[in-house]
Amino acid sequence: MATILATARPAFTRRPSRVPSRSRTGRRAYPPGMEALVERLSQLDSHAEGAIRLVMFYDTLMRRRVDLPALARASAGLAECVVGIRLHGTGRTVRFSPDGSAATTPPSPATTTPITLDDEEIGTVWLERPRGPLDDLLLDRLAIAAAAVVERYGPARTTMADPALVELAISADDDAARVRALRLLGFPADLPVRVVALRSPVPLDRVGGLICPARPVKAAPLGDVGVILAATVDPDAFPAGVRAGIGAADRPDRSWAQARTALRFSTARQPVVHHDDLGALALLADIPRDTARANPDVAAIAGLARDDLDTLDAYCAEGSARRAADVLHLHHSSVVRRLDQLGRTVGIPLTDPAGLLRARIALATWRLLDQ
Repeated sequence: MATILATARPAFTRRPSRVPSRSRTGRRAYPPGMEALVERLSQLDSHAEGAIRLVMFYDTLMRRRVDLPALARASAGLAECVVGIRLHGTGRTVRFSPDGSAATTPPSPATTTPITLDDEEIGTVWLERPRGPLDDLLLDRLAIAAAAVVERYGPARTTMADPALVELAISADDDAARVRALRLLGFPADLPVRVVALRSPVPLDRVGGLICPARPVKAAPLGDVGVILAATVDPDAFPAGVRAGIGAADRPDRSWAQARTALRFSTARQPVVHHDDLGALALLADIPRDTARANPDVAAIAGLARDDLDTLDAYCAEGSARRAADVLHLHHSSVVRRLDQLGRTVGIPLTDPAGLLRARIALATWRLLDQ
């Protein structure tokens, strides 16, 4: 490592340096053919030799399979400033000073670059000094090397996973294959796995990191639905715009079926639905579509205008006209008049408890058909 630093460091300090053609031992400082290229480029661009040395420096570190502390220590000696590496998934941070010791001062990153693995940002690298002429290249190579270290010494802390492996993990066909897939995804055999089915404008890896920040969590798209496997799920952490269903069973295949059912019951008013909270309503998902469509209550609700549907939805969710008025930002008397007209239109006495129950069931069944 000392030989690499001795060869590479002059190109990154602010002191001028002459391009050496050979190392102190008399051996070539560059691979065959590279020396002539360095000589030519150094005459055209004062930074060309430094850039090539920098690339070779990190290529050598990656070939030597260094770990994150060794990578940060070598980079700090090269850059002659404190260098830091942080992984988002584990929260692990390593910082080293140019003298090779762990940095103890409070971090003050001035120049940063994200670490990406499989198109997902998994961490950050930084230099604790103002940006220099070759710092962008240095940080880029450092980030690439850090991603390679994470992948090599993993399992990698990425959220996105192979869709085929996730599909196998939630499959009900083969118990042994499901267990093997979960193990490959990083879930221990004794760890309960919850499954979330969702439609999301937010990237799945971000959603996974929010609802299960302590890990493990994996995500993948399956058709038009996203799938998240997680050790725990925080239902209050889903970002705005996400519709999600959360499965309850301990077996991933059953949890997946429950999550898909719960997703069908999600609405703009209730975007996240836990299967446990559905109770007997979950049985509606098993009704044949033709049977549900032919029901008079469901057919009547299907013909309502959007404003009427919003009023009925608020009333069914809140259970009273006064609370529905608060939700709709309308006067109580206006909502009462609307409900009276709606009751005559759909043929259901909405102010009667039995009528309210009929309306709730019909509205939920219509949503299932609509999806």
